[in-house]
Amino acid sequence: MILTLLVCGLVLVVLVLVGLFVFGLRRRLIQRSGGTFDCSLRWNAPEKGETSGKGWGYGVARYNGDRIEWYRVFSYAPRPRRTLERSAIEVVDRRAPDGEEELALLSDAIVLGCLHRGVRLELAMGEDALTGFLAWLEAAPPGQRVNVA
Repeated sequence: MILTLLVCGLVLVVLVLVGLFVFGLRRRLIQRSGGTFDCSLRWNAPEKGETSGKGWGYGVARYNGDRIEWYRVFSYAPRPRRTLERSAIEVVDRRAPDGEEELALLSDAIVLGCLHRGVRLELAMGEDALTGFLAWLEAAPPGQRVNVA
């Protein structure tokens, strides 16, 4: 009986360690190509003026050509959860986190309200990441329609 419990305990510890290793390896593979930044995302965000701390997902965004690929941090998925094309992103407002959002987001986050193919979304990132994101949007090739508020 004791031997069985010991073996089950060891198997559980090994599984947890393998899970943590794969979790860290995934993060390294996402960051390997560079151009990543911490970014929270809220898809189908409420209209301007309606704020709540619900719906935010913490993640890592990666620049990939004319797209931003957004990965959830707490996931094992090898593919991005969302892909945002530069030509389809329209920035509509910028604000500081409000109320419950201050608890759901990183401490220095700025919330950027956007439209992507008719879907309202919000991105929350630090000041440095925001500067880089807006510069990336403005650096679109000639002929692309880009709207940065």
